[in-house]
Amino acid sequence: MADQADQADRAGQALQLGLDTFGDVTLDATTGERVPHPQVIRNLVEEAVLADQVGVDAFGIGEHHRDDFSVSAPEMVLAAIAPRTERILLGTAVTVLSSDDPVRVYERFATLDAVSGGRAEITLGRGSFTESFPLFGYDLADYDRLFAEKLDLWAALQGEGTVTWDAGELRAPLRNARVFPTTARGSIPTWIGVGGSPESVVRTARYGFPLMLAIIGGDPARFAPYTDLFRRALSELGQPDLPIGVHSPGFVADTDDEARELLYPHFKAGRDRIGAERGWGPVTREQYDAEVDNGSLYVGSPETVARKIAATTRALGIQRFDLKYSNGSMPHPLLLRSVELYGTQVIPRVRELLAQEPVTA
Repeated sequence: MADQADQADRAGQALQLGLDTFGDVTLDATTGERVPHPQVIRNLVEEAVLADQVGVDAFGIGEHHRDDFSVSAPEMVLAAIAPRTERILLGTAVTVLSSDDPVRVYERFATLDAVSGGRAEITLGRGSFTESFPLFGYDLADYDRLFAEKLDLWAALQGEGTVTWDAGELRAPLRNARVFPTTARGSIPTWIGVGGSPESVVRTARYGFPLMLAIIGGDPARFAPYTDLFRRALSELGQPDLPIGVHSPGFVADTDDEARELLYPHFKAGRDRIGAERGWGPVTREQYDAEVDNGSLYVGSPETVARKIAATTRALGIQRFDLKYSNGSMPHPLLLRSVELYGTQVIPRVRELLAQEPVTA
């Protein structure tokens, strides 16, 4: 069973407020041309440094293997961020464990933990994009089994003792193995990213990992059955209380109108591109506005975004909220401003709102 004592301690503490990015390829603010992948990555590092300076609690980078995203190795970028930051947690959003090897992932994040002075964390998931499977020689027919087996091995590696593991059919067993380097805490703080499957929620509780809900559409309150299920499962399985987090997209600008107008063309272009691959129809302005008003797009002025985050926190009783601040091709200067406003205005305001009306869930 994984040792997640430090995260369990956070379950009853104040809400953590983080930022996530997938390293979306952006447009140059002056020319409107695509920014090359190397420059997008360098810009991303600057965004993370600013996040640390303005008081953001955590910074997560997602993993993708396609042309419209720049980051395929998040831990490498996080290692570049580590020496330029002081306090911010450095993690992923998400690491696709199914198409990687748990031992190598553990070694890389234990190394990141050393470089960052104990600030590494990880979010594991199956991945909503599947390009990594053929790229690394995995069969998509094994999509579910790969994650189940590798998560089981990841859990066995926590504690950093001698491991004998032979529970898999797709991954070779381990005999009296140890993984190095070791960490000061003896484990890598681990979240499991879940998109809304009850089975995945219960499995996360069974292994004793905190739950990160990816809520990218609709009323966030509709996920209350999943947070309730997670808490019931923890209790019935004899696990300690563990944090629940939410990851959702958004954008902060000085005014509500400015935020809506700046985000819309980039949001639409990205959603329509992915929709064309998956059989969704094009996004309309009416759908976009409805999602901003009542769904899981946290878009607007600092006051508007803060109130929406506070409402989600109360509805679900969460201990972590991560805003996916990168939105398709949105230029770097706009992302920097969004990061600045999130740290300097949104986060303090959310804390004020929750102090006035504490979460009771």
